[in-house]
Amino acid sequence: MNEQIVARHWLALIAPKAAPAAATSTVLILARIWNSNGAEHSLGNAVLMTALSLAAGAAGMCASIGRAGDPVIAGTAFAASGGLALAGVAGYADGLSLPLLLWVLATTAAYGLAARHWRTDRREHVAQQRHMGERREEHAHIERVEALKAGAQIEVARTGAAYAESLAQALVSRATLPGFDPTALEHANLPQVPAFHRWKEH
Repeated sequence: MNEQIVARHWLALIAPKAAPAAATSTVLILARIWNSNGAEHSLGNAVLMTALSLAAGAAGMCASIGRAGDPVIAGTAFAASGGLALAGVAGYADGLSLPLLLWVLATTAAYGLAARHWRTDRREHVAQQRHMGERREEHAHIERVEALKAGAQIEVARTGAAYAESLAQALVSRATLPGFDPTALEHANLPQVPAFHRWKEH
């Protein structure tokens, strides 16, 4: 079984690793743009971002509680809560020190969560590759056994055909010998070849 080999581009390999840093950096840049457009020391904007961040965190808590909890929804809600908190602080603060500190903390937390997800994916990928390898070996073994059986059957059929051909040639040769009398075989109670009369007719 031939499998198509697809060479992944280096950007496709790097993009998942750079996604957490790109996400937090985008939030920081947009928040600083918002800061320069009137969000600095704006109490109303700070209250709005705080309320949105708390709402997203509460949604994440609700999504992660109970048997029906969805880890994907919970993770998305917590990520949104952290992003809104970072955007609120970066938009409200007048300096870069606090926003940069929060950006480092948010990026570190994002990579921590992503590393756990990457380990799980890697384990699942390795387990799937192992399972596929075992199935390939099993199928290859079955194919080898079937090929051996087919070869043995062909050899048996070939041997039987060669024996039948040799027997037919011997019977024809015996029938053409001078002085051969099939009636003498019948009187001697020897086994008679059923096909002899057919060969004699031809």
